[in-house]
Amino acid sequence: MFWNLLFGNAAQPGDWSARTRYAQANRELLASNAPVKIVMMGNSITEYWEELHPAFFKANELVCRGISGQVSSQMLARFRQDVINLNPRVVIINCGTNDIAENNGPYDEDITMDNIMSMSELALVSGIQVVLSSVLPCDGFCWNTGVEDVVGKIQRLNRRISDYCRDRQIPYLDHYPSMTVDGAAMTPAFTDDGVHPNSAGYDVMERNLLQLLSTLNL
Repeated sequence: MFWNLLFGNAAQPGDWSARTRYAQANRELLASNAPVKIVMMGNSITEYWEELHPAFFKANELVCRGISGQVSSQMLARFRQDVINLNPRVVIINCGTNDIAENNGPYDEDITMDNIMSMSELALVSGIQVVLSSVLPCDGFCWNTGVEDVVGKIQRLNRRISDYCRDRQIPYLDHYPSMTVDGAAMTPAFTDDGVHPNSAGYDVMERNLLQLLSTLNL
């Protein structure tokens, strides 16, 4: 799992954004002609969510398109294949953790926010309801301990995501308050490494998600 965090999962050589990762699954989904309700676009936090709680994804018609280690620019590069072409009713986007962790070079908040806005606008113009998720609380990365001011960077990015959602009238899925007790680190009972939720952490996120989905006209 550690190397997946750094380099992504199942990407082919030269496939920087891992667009081939879900290519076969996308073809099969489209061939089934089954309507797609919700696509979950994200990184390892999304990918491991389905791995730990597959029944929740199936029961709530969630299609996982999370890839470990990915930054927002990689998600944007595969957004058409893994989201728009599936024509879901809703896309839930969770990204930013790996940008801040410098998985693809130095972190630039403006670039990350531009990528989040671009994904959102591509979905909206395609008639897809967008939900943007907060970055989860974290006070350090085990694979890159040199990153400074992790808490501040996460909180500033979350403020920008929240402001963008307010301005564009996009639902904001704010996991942050329910996943921390000190306003900085993830609650120890909800994580095994300080970054990724464990099963108990995903239980909390599922309650948050279901509460938000109940407010949408699905």
